Amino acid sequence: MATATKAARTATKAARIATKAARIATKVVPLGDRIVVKQSRQEEVRASGLVIPDTAREKPQLGEVIAVGPGRLDDSGKRQPIDLKAGDRVLYAKYSGQEIPRGVYGDDEEYMVLKETDILAKLA
Repeated sequence: MATATKAARTATKAARIATKAARIATKVVPLGDRIVVKQSRQEEVRASGLVIPDTAREKPQLGEVIAVGPGRLDDSGKRQPIDLKAGDRVLYAKYSGQEIPRGVYGDDEEYMVLKETDILAKLA
């Protein structure tokens, strides 16, 4: 019986690893005029030494572009290309976009899907 239990644990562990690998392999492809942005992290400790808890932190408005959709269609059916590319740093509107659940990209970072119109500026 001990070997059957050990085999069951090994199978369960293998299934967890396969599930984690599938999550890591997931790639979010934005559609239309959508853009995937990796949110920048806010510092936890201020210069004065105050530690800011997660609940008191504001959502960051800066991020790095991870993926860009093909662009929106205009009235004549032509694609309007997006002026951003992966790797660009951007400033976006405070209450905009849709958060992507943690772990989709296989890390503990926070990602958002934004419309092109929610991007306020490209940082040089």
